[in-house]
Amino acid sequence: MPSNPLFDLTGRLALVTGSSGGIGLAIAAGLADAGAHVILNGRDAARLEAAATHLRDTAPDGATRTILARAFDVTDRAAVEDGVRRIEEADGPIRILVNNAGIQRRAPLDTFSPEDWSELMRTNLDSVFFVGTAVARHMIPRGKGKIINIGSVQCELARPGIAPYTASKGAVKNLTKGMCADWARHGLQINAIGPGYFETPLNRALVEDPDFNAWLQKRTPAGRWGRVEELQGAAVFLASDASSFVNGQTLYVDGGVLSVL
Repeated sequence: MPSNPLFDLTGRLALVTGSSGGIGLAIAAGLADAGAHVILNGRDAARLEAAATHLRDTAPDGATRTILARAFDVTDRAAVEDGVRRIEEADGPIRILVNNAGIQRRAPLDTFSPEDWSELMRTNLDSVFFVGTAVARHMIPRGKGKIINIGSVQCELARPGIAPYTASKGAVKNLTKGMCADWARHGLQINAIGPGYFETPLNRALVEDPDFNAWLQKRTPAGRWGRVEELQGAAVFLASDASSFVNGQTLYVDGGVLSVL
């Protein structure tokens, strides 16, 4: 439990989408270590249960992590509505939502298929709308709630071969602002985290590319890839009372990438 009560999440229920691995799993661990009861979400129930067991088994010495797994497809609006309703009825009120589900598809824009475009937008953008609105409809009557959308430095930057991904993350940034504009008056805080380049399964092709590694080390003032655990502090801050008057913002955790040309 954090020593500063502003960052204490004890007993608050947090739903983290796309959390069977990578950034989502790391954020889930950080929220749990701040006291939250965390619900992992993804489409593969068996993989989610394995991730939940891993988080429970790797809790810091003397600590206990409360972790649940609830599988549903965040790109299916009906499944989202049903999944959120079931959580609210069976597990308790969702106090914190982290919209983390996302995919990457790499190809030159002129050869990018309509099918890949639609899949990427459903996963990276539609899911934020579907889950965000489903959860907000429960939060608004309670007059409080935290929504954290996971963006990217690609909210601000483009790079060859990932134009659709860049478009999706730019939209997430502006959807975060729109959620703030509509819901802040109801007591909700809606913000985003913009990760830079982190070693995750989503970036495996880049991590294994020696030329890209050399470019990244020169491009990033910190001179390295980020570690997913380095996103936990930003997530706990935005999920906690410490950010009670922070709204509609994107907090970049990028080793300085956006600070330099």
